[in-house]
Amino acid sequence: MKKLMTLLFALLIITSAYSQVTTETLVADFERAKALSLDYVEAMPADKFDYQPTEDVRTYAQQFLHASQGTIGLSSNGTGADRIYANANLEKDEALQSKEEVKRMVTESFDFAIDAIRNMDPDSFGEIVERGPFKITRLAWIQKAHEHISHHRGQAAIYLRMNGIVPPQYKLF
Repeated sequence: MKKLMTLLFALLIITSAYSQVTTETLVADFERAKALSLDYVEAMPADKFDYQPTEDVRTYAQQFLHASQGTIGLSSNGTGADRIYANANLEKDEALQSKEEVKRMVTESFDFAIDAIRNMDPDSFGEIVERGPFKITRLAWIQKAHEHISHHRGQAAIYLRMNGIVPPQYKLF
């Protein structure tokens, strides 16, 4: 009986955690992340998009192209939406290295994620999705997409500072 009560309590906690998150809150988070990411793209002068602190790291353009591909892939894992650019390597595509193309890809990747989140059933947040060695919930995949772009924006902040540019102000709300 004690094991059954523990199991029921755990299910209640998990159900409660998923009920706190809505597609609306996720969309708001991704809209804010999109705006901040575009601010970062705008902050770096166009002639510095090939800047890299050392040869063994990504250029400024590649940071955002990689992050865009991650936003698409990770959010696709969570939402089930058909992945765009599935057979491409955005950060290696020479045609995408300009400021305007990076801006377009950042916008497109966030629009993809936001549209996919809007169109998903929040009751599916708890479903497990397996990709490679990872078995996590749909909601966790979406949160990983948000975490991934935040990580690369943090790296981009260093690139900006190394060029004497103050990074854009964080948008908490």
